[in-house]
Amino acid sequence: MCWGWTIERFDNEVMNSEEIREQIYEMGKKAREAALKLAVFSEAKKNEILRSMAEGIRREAAAILEANQKDLQAGEERGLTSAMLDRLRLDEERLEAVAAGVEKVADLPDPVGEVLGDWERPNGIRIEQVRVPIGVIGIVYESRPNVTSDAAVLCFKSGNATILRGGSEAIHSNRALAKALQEGGEEVGLPEGAVQLIPFTDRESVGVMAGMDQYLDLIIPRGGKGLIETVVSLARMPVIKHYDGICHAYVHGEADLRMAVEIVVDGKTQKPSVCNALETLLVDRSVAGDFLPMVFKALKEKGVEVRGDEATREIVEVEVATGDDWVTEYLDLVFAVKVVSGVEEAVEHINEYGSKHTEVIVTADRSAAERFMREVDSACVFHNISTRFSDGEEFGFGAEIGISTDKLHARGPMGLRELTSYQYRVRGDGQLKCGQ
Repeated sequence: MCWGWTIERFDNEVMNSEEIREQIYEMGKKAREAALKLAVFSEAKKNEILRSMAEGIRREAAAILEANQKDLQAGEERGLTSAMLDRLRLDEERLEAVAAGVEKVADLPDPVGEVLGDWERPNGIRIEQVRVPIGVIGIVYESRPNVTSDAAVLCFKSGNATILRGGSEAIHSNRALAKALQEGGEEVGLPEGAVQLIPFTDRESVGVMAGMDQYLDLIIPRGGKGLIETVVSLARMPVIKHYDGICHAYVHGEADLRMAVEIVVDGKTQKPSVCNALETLLVDRSVAGDFLPMVFKALKEKGVEVRGDEATREIVEVEVATGDDWVTEYLDLVFAVKVVSGVEEAVEHINEYGSKHTEVIVTADRSAAERFMREVDSACVFHNISTRFSDGEEFGFGAEIGISTDKLHARGPMGLRELTSYQYRVRGDGQLKCGQ
C-alpha cells in the first residue's frame, strides 16, 4: 500500500472534484473486495490481526506522535480552544491506551456467526437466523484521533471493512494511525483496503461518500449537529446518528432526596461536555420546596448556572428559563429546571423536548418508575442511576462505536453486535413449493 505517495500527493496538491470522486470510489471498490474476505475470517484470525494492529501502533509511536505535533501546531495557529487542543493531543500514555484498546477489542466475544433463532417448519424446512457483517461502513467524524482506531477495530472485529473520513484538525494524526493499523494488520493477513482513511479534508469528500451506496452499506457520522445534518441530507444509504443529547432527570415525589441530589450532580457535572450529561431537571411539585434548595446548593458549589421556570424561581433564586432552554444541549455547566405536577407531565415534557437519548427517574415507587420507563420514548431510560452510565463500556459491550437515537437498526450504545446484520440460512431435503 503506497501510503507515503498518497500522503505527499495530497499534502502538496489541490485536487479537483473529479479526482476526489475517483479516489474515493477506488477506495470503495477496495473496501468491498476486502469486506467479502473479512466476512469469512474466523474469530481467532481476527484476534491475531487485532493484536498485530496494536503492535503496529506501538512500533509507529514516534511517527504518530510527530504527526500529532503537526496537528497541534496547526490547531494553535487556527486558534482552537484549549479544550479542543486537549481532545486532539496524543502523548505516549494516551497512545498506549489506544493500542491497549485495540487488544481489548480482541478479547471481546465475536458476534459474527451467532445463531439468533432456529426453527423447523411442518414441511421439514429448517431455518436459522445468523449474525453476519454489514459489509462496508463509512465513519465521518471530527477532531479526536483516537476515533480512527476505535472505529476501525470495532468494525473489523465485526467483520466489516471501513472507510474513515476524519476532520481537518487531526488529519496528520489520523493518517499515521490508519497507516499503522493497516500495515500492522497486513503482516498477519489483513486484506488490503480493510481499513482506509480518506487522506484529504475537502468537504466535498463527505458528499461523495454519502452518495456511494454501491460500495457503502452504512454511514455513521460522529460529531456536531451540522456535520450530522449534512450527512443525513446527502446519504443514499442508511445512517446511524444522534443529533443531540438533551438528557433529563425527573425527581419523583417518592424520591430519596439525598440520592436524587447525588444523581443529578453527577449527571450534570462529572463530565458536562458529553452527550449523556444531564441538561434538564424536572422536579415533582410535592417535593420541590425541600429538594430544590438542596440541589441548588450542591450545583452552585460545582459552578453550575441554573435557569428555572416560574415555579422554580419562587423557591430558589436562579436565572429565568426560556423556551430555548428546554431544547438546548449546553455541553457546559448550565442547567434548566422545571417543576412538574407528576409522572404524566414529566413524560410529556421529555417526549416533546427531549432528543430520545437518555432519561432517568429517581424514586422509591417501583410502579411510578415502571410507568416512566414504559412511556418515555428514548433509547435509554434509567431508574435511580446517573445518566453518565449511558455508555457502551458501562453496559458491558467492551467498547462502542457511538450512541444512536434512531430506532432502526440500532438504538442506544452501539457495540459489536450493532455492527452486524443477520442472514436466514434455510436447509431442506428437496422440498418443492409445487408439492404442497
